[in-house]
Formats: sequence, C-alpha cells, structure tokens
Amino acid sequence: MDARDAMAAARRITALTGAGVSTDSGIPDFRGPQGVWTALGREFTLDGYLTDPGVRRAAWQARLDHPMWTAEPNAAHRALAALERAGRVRALLTQNVDRLHQRAGSVAVVELHGSLSGTVCVDCGATGAMSAALDRVRAGEADPGCPACGGVLRSTAVAFGQPLDADVLRAARTAALDCDLVLVAGTSLLVEPAAGLVGLAARAGARVVICNDEPTPCDHLATAVVREPVGESLPALVAVPVVESGPLRTWGDPATW
Repeated sequence: MDARDAMAAARRITALTGAGVSTDSGIPDFRGPQGVWTALGREFTLDGYLTDPGVRRAAWQARLDHPMWTAEPNAAHRALAALERAGRVRALLTQNVDRLHQRAGSVAVVELHGSLSGTVCVDCGATGAMSAALDRVRAGEADPGCPACGGVLRSTAVAFGQPLDADVLRAARTAALDCDLVLVAGTSLLVEPAAGLVGLAARAGARVVICNDEPTPCDHLATAVVREPVGESLPALVAVPVVESGPLRTWGDPATW
C-alpha cells in the first residue's frame, strides 16, 4: 500500500508535525545551523536559564529577533487545516512552538512542546503574553522580571531538561491510540516522548505514513514513506479522495480499559 492508498482509506487521522513543516515559512530548526540552540550554546538548558542572568539576556534577545513573529503559514499548514475542516483529523500533535498551525485554521492542536507566544513566572506562576515582555525588552529591560512578583520570566515553550506537561502527553497518547492513521510530517522522530507516539499508534493497529526529507528511526513501522518536501507532499496527500474502507479499529481512550 502506498501513501495515497493509505490516505484514501483513512477516516480518523492523528497528525504529528515537527520543525520541517515550518521551514518553508522561514523558521529554522531549533537545533539547526541558524537555530536558537546553536546561537545560545549548549548551556541553554532550563537550569542554565534559571541560574545564569547572562543566558536569560541572550535568550530574550533571541526571542526578540525570532522569525516566527513575521512568519506566515505555508502550504503544509494549510493542507492540514483543510484536512481538519473535512472532518478527518482526530488531533494535530505538534512539536513546533510557533502556532502557525492555529493561524492556518487548525483547531484540534496539541502543543507537545508548548508555545513561544506566552510567558510564565517560575516563582508565582503568573502568565502573560510574550509580546508584552518583548515590548519591555525593546524599551531597554535586558531581563524583564514578572510584573506580579519580580520573579524570573520564561516562555511557555518546553525547555531542554523540562518534562512535557502530563495532561498534554496524556492527550497525545490518547490521540495516537484513537486513530486509524498517523500522518507524520517534517520531524526526524529523534526526540522522546514525541517519537514514541508513532510506535504506540502502530501497535494499536493504525497505519503510519511518514513524510520527511531524511530517514527516521520509525521508517520500519510505516505503511509508506514519502521523501518529497512536506510543502509538496502534504497538499497532494490531502487532495486524495476518500474511499470506503472496513470498520474503524482503535484501542480508544485508555481510561476505558
């Protein structure tokens, strides 16, 4: 079975996306040659951020100039949004923190690694808009503190060394179990626990279609692998007409086991 046949038969799809979906929008991979991780160095971990004001100042400057503030959704984002509007998307699990899926019109988005669009105080838990904090940086504050208590502000994106939110991970695992196809796009599947969702879905009986430029550790689980750019492959796959297939089989919500 090729990718088109698998998509034609799929009625309840869980998508899993990574940085490769947003590169056509001008957003580099976090770890790539132009990524924030490379720019700040390996000391940019959660512990380093919390304990080293120099790391925080560099992080605020990196956020200030991040290309996501001017980026627009591309063909891959729009294709997945169209698939959801057609009633075929169970959930869209993304490792991206740029919210371009939502701007393209996707609603059933689970942000595995959070978002750069918000801030949270590590001391009192107060939340706010990243735009407000960045306005303070532009006004001259190198390391803006929490407006409520003066504590350390960080983005609501998951940092290196920080576990995923338990409720978010539970929702992602439920979506992986409750689908008939997992559509993987633009991710190397090297980061856990996101990568483990593919194996979880495959063990539950879902087909797996992987669209990525490079090989992944999960290619052996795939019904089909597509090596074309996701900006081309996703619109083409979404356009495949749906055909009648057998009964939908998933393990469903683990809470009912």
